[in-house]
Amino acid sequence: MTDVFTKKKRSQLMALISGKETKPEISVRSFLFRQGFRFRKNVKTLHGKPDIVLPKYKTVIFVHGCFWHGHESCSKGTRPTSNVEFWKTKIQRNIDRDSKVKNELNALGWHVITIWECEIKNKGSFSAMMNKLISLLKSLNRTKK
Repeated sequence: MTDVFTKKKRSQLMALISGKETKPEISVRSFLFRQGFRFRKNVKTLHGKPDIVLPKYKTVIFVHGCFWHGHESCSKGTRPTSNVEFWKTKIQRNIDRDSKVKNELNALGWHVITIWECEIKNKGSFSAMMNKLISLLKSLNRTKK
């Protein structure tokens, strides 16, 4: 399928997409805060500037968009059919960077959790994922003591 916008217009639209303060990030942060967890956001001193940092639990959370981070088992993770080489290279760089960041944070003793956009897209899956996250954080806190 060809793009309905000109290259210039498409470029302007893509430039408007922000990497921070996305709806999925805000949803996860709001839930954690309501449950009594305190965190910092986008800590620049940590590799990859994690979306959510829970220092008490030595845990970082990345909330990834399925398209931008190449989520393979998701329909939102499919790549565009136009400009194929560009998108293949761009998304692969993101995947490689994510892997490198995760390894660096693990080496520094941080627990790294990745939450995919599709895992929290509806109320049911959001609740299931958040309950799983809370259980994991509580278990990390118990093993720390």
